[in-house]
Amino acid sequence: MNTDRFVIEFDKALRTLFAPAPTTRDVPGGEQPEAVLSEEERAHAGALMRVNHVGEVCAQALYQGQALSCRDPAVRQTLQQAAYEETEHLAWTERRLVELHGRKSLLNPLWYLGALAIGIGAGKLGDDWSLGFLAETEKQVEAHLDRHLGELPWQDLKSRAIVEQMRVDEISHAATAERLGARELPAAARVAMRLAGRAMTRTTYYL
Repeated sequence: MNTDRFVIEFDKALRTLFAPAPTTRDVPGGEQPEAVLSEEERAHAGALMRVNHVGEVCAQALYQGQALSCRDPAVRQTLQQAAYEETEHLAWTERRLVELHGRKSLLNPLWYLGALAIGIGAGKLGDDWSLGFLAETEKQVEAHLDRHLGELPWQDLKSRAIVEQMRVDEISHAATAERLGARELPAAARVAMRLAGRAMTRTTYYL
């Protein structure tokens, strides 16, 4: 990687971890009134949104790593477009965390570096495998968001609207990857991804 490219990619990492994320779309649920929540409900909703925020930090790193090692310019463009939409998710969850008086994960730099390494590794396996990894990741994120919709306080319409729109976008990303030739991952790989995701979400709920 030449020096200019390194600086660009390093800047992306710093922006993801430390700068407010941009969004061109209105924040879902922005027109909804703030819910009346107990301290326990607010803390739980904040922890769930912290988990979702970490997921978006990891998504940025995964897409960045995959784009770096991608061979097909069309696939690279798709990854970059998906990363842009995930940046909006990053902005939405970040804003909601502030509203819920929550905080970001203390382990964000660690999650980012790990996801970046996984993304680069997936990309080096070939574009069809990289797209397969993307599709499976989005399917597992969709299932994760479904669980959060079941756990969020029913009256927290702001958080629910954000999670619902994120779910719609993740389904779209998975469908795009499959359309471009994603290869289905082996069952063992899917299980390993699920277990790793579960460990990350449990840790992030508290840290």
